[in-house]
Amino acid sequence: MIMTHDLVRKIRVWDAPTRLFHWLTAALIVATYVTWRANLMYWHGLAGEAVLALVVFRLLWGFLGSDTARFSRFLAAPHEAVRHLARLLRRESDRQAGHNPAGGYMVLILLVLLLGETLSGLYIANDVADAGPLTVLTPAAVANAISALHWVFWDALLAAVTLHVLAIAVYAAAKGHNLLGPMITGSKRLPVSTPQPQMASAVRAAFLFGLSALAVALLVNVV
Repeated sequence: MIMTHDLVRKIRVWDAPTRLFHWLTAALIVATYVTWRANLMYWHGLAGEAVLALVVFRLLWGFLGSDTARFSRFLAAPHEAVRHLARLLRRESDRQAGHNPAGGYMVLILLVLLLGETLSGLYIANDVADAGPLTVLTPAAVANAISALHWVFWDALLAAVTLHVLAIAVYAAAKGHNLLGPMITGSKRLPVSTPQPQMASAVRAAFLFGLSALAVALLVNVV
């Protein structure tokens, strides 16, 4: 049964740091592609390092952030994700504050691929950029293997992003769930019985991002 207006209330489900991570990462992925195609490898490297800082932040936020951002809250048992996908085309009310069981695994996959892509990029040597910041520390054979892996991660990342976008469209068309809007506004209309997720402070987010950016800067410029 579809929820009626008097049975729902607006609930804040996504904090600003999570939403900023989502949209900044999406923009930077586009930037890495554009700078690569334009042979602007210096800027390509900077965009990749920015993505790495964001990913490190998101991993920390997954343990220390708001309820809906924590891995412990949205990584369900695999059989729950399978059961959720079995109802993918069934039109039903949206009662999920945060990621659904299948979406939680998609988040994990995307983070792993982004981490692999950005870390492997630190080793890349090519005819345009000459070398990644860590290439000089790596034997040539290993650097070449990591360079090849960089392309594997990129192709897998594109596939995962495509699947992610298609899933958003399917949820909207088949189930009537608007997954995009809450990631913009931060709020969603859910049953009145849904508890308000606890949100972590912006100060904590700023500290964790600063720590993440520092760690990436040290990795690139000191190691």
